[in-house]
Amino acid sequence: MQLVALDWVIVVLSIVVSFAPAILLARRAGANTTEFFTSGRAAPWWLIGVSMVATTFSTDTPNLVTNLVREKGVANNWQWWAFLLTGMMTVFFYARLWRRSGMLTDLEFYELRYAGKMATFVRGFRAVYLGLFFNCVIMATVNLAAVKIANVVLGWPMGQTLLVCAVLNVAFAATSGLWGVLVTDFIQFAVAMTGAVAAAYFALQQPEVGGLAGLFEKLDPQVLAFLPDFGDWGLTLSILIIPLTVQWWSVWYPGSEPGGGSYIAQRILAARSERDALTGTLLFNVAHYALRSWPWIIVALASLLVFPTLDDIARTFPYVDPKLIGHDMGYPAMLKFLPAGFLGLMVAGMLSAYVSTLSTQLNWGTSYLVHDFYRRFLRPGRDERHYVMAARVTTALLMAVAAGVTLVLETARASFDLLLSIGAGTGLLYLLRWFWWRINAWSEIAAMASSFLVSVAFFLAGRSGVSIPPHLPLLATVAATTATWLLVTFLTAPVDDRTLERFYRATRPAGPGWAAVRARLGLPPAADSLPQAMLGWVSGCTLVYAALFGVGSLLYGHWTQGLLWAAVLAVSGTILWRLLPSLWASHEP
Repeated sequence: MQLVALDWVIVVLSIVVSFAPAILLARRAGANTTEFFTSGRAAPWWLIGVSMVATTFSTDTPNLVTNLVREKGVANNWQWWAFLLTGMMTVFFYARLWRRSGMLTDLEFYELRYAGKMATFVRGFRAVYLGLFFNCVIMATVNLAAVKIANVVLGWPMGQTLLVCAVLNVAFAATSGLWGVLVTDFIQFAVAMTGAVAAAYFALQQPEVGGLAGLFEKLDPQVLAFLPDFGDWGLTLSILIIPLTVQWWSVWYPGSEPGGGSYIAQRILAARSERDALTGTLLFNVAHYALRSWPWIIVALASLLVFPTLDDIARTFPYVDPKLIGHDMGYPAMLKFLPAGFLGLMVAGMLSAYVSTLSTQLNWGTSYLVHDFYRRFLRPGRDERHYVMAARVTTALLMAVAAGVTLVLETARASFDLLLSIGAGTGLLYLLRWFWWRINAWSEIAAMASSFLVSVAFFLAGRSGVSIPPHLPLLATVAATTATWLLVTFLTAPVDDRTLERFYRATRPAGPGWAAVRARLGLPPAADSLPQAMLGWVSGCTLVYAALFGVGSLLYGHWTQGLLWAAVLAVSGTILWRLLPSLWASHEP
């Protein structure tokens, strides 16, 4: 593909506009680590909500959606649509607790909730494990998508793309801190969504597609279906039943953590109030699932008509590195049809999405490595300027490691499956540790170790040629991990009373799980209402799914079905609208 002068002007303007906040906010970000990592805890709900959406919209996201659709149809997206259940649970059960804790990073949780050497060990271990190893795999996945897009659109080799991307991201993330990330996310999300809609529009104009009517007429109805073919039990089990019954609560995945965590918790901790924390996280979940899905799905479906096989992609782009060819290449391949100006807009949008995600990952990973490891264990007691400088150096080193990991990955789908597998089984612990006093640091260690060992064993077995049913690794890892950490919990001593009381006073979780601690302290029941939170969760999930499938029904031309979904949307939206004021009120100390 050839970018003309107009395209390059649009790309450069996008970079300039995106980097302006980083420059303007650099001095504020460098004041101290609270500003650098949590924006001084002063971010409004709309900024943290859009930032969450922008962060989870990266170059690998449309590639992953395309990979899923091309392999097993639209219904295959249930593998990530199911995580809405987790996201809405974070909104109504956990956002208030995170913000109330007053922590700088979510890893401080371990020394607030637990006590002793094991609590300290878990905090330090997860700082390195998540901040370095796990985080670099995530960033490498995003890098891989950027490499594939640049290879198709610009003809750049992998090394050139990684070098340019590293310079851009390090210059931005190391300068701006979280304030710059939040403000730039807001700008970049608008650019990225505009590019995604443009890509969908021009994909439909191709003669092989013939508009929306042609798209839905030419494709197999089962490819378009919202639900899988229930006649194929294995397929239904792996892409619908397991995600909705097991995966959503059991798997730790960045951006969809049971109970919240990583950069979602980082933005909640940056909110100026509990009300902003809840509302911003709600905005994120609505936009993440209901707003963004269909432009990507439309392009993915059109790619099935334009490039039915991987050989078609390879023949159309003979200069592309053969090892990069996969179903996730269908999305960047469809960018071939964007006219001058729009191609530049799309490149700017993908670049914006890429920088938004990588800058967040870099800031988040650096917060763990500097605040939870370097300051906590290696160099305590230094001044704030020292730690800010350490953060900027660490940002550059993280990007270099992530670029190296990119070289060994193959497809966005393979990376997604590996990340799901490694985090399998730990989710129930992350949900219960806020509401059940009996969980201790040994529970956390047992869950992490078991999940990692079992998932890696399955991964190595699969790479060696052993035939494994697709759903077995997840189920086996969840079962083994859950059984292990529950057993360890009851075989080890509980957390001491003083630590439990300190945690309860800080966060005030509701429910019977802390009844004994509340009685010992002589405190009344927590103000938060679990029944109200449950109603919010159900109505929030219903609202988003109604919006998602209502829009899909209207695009398919199924008007009656679309109107029914609209009615469900109206009812659930009304319930949520009337419920929110009481939730906001109950969140105040």
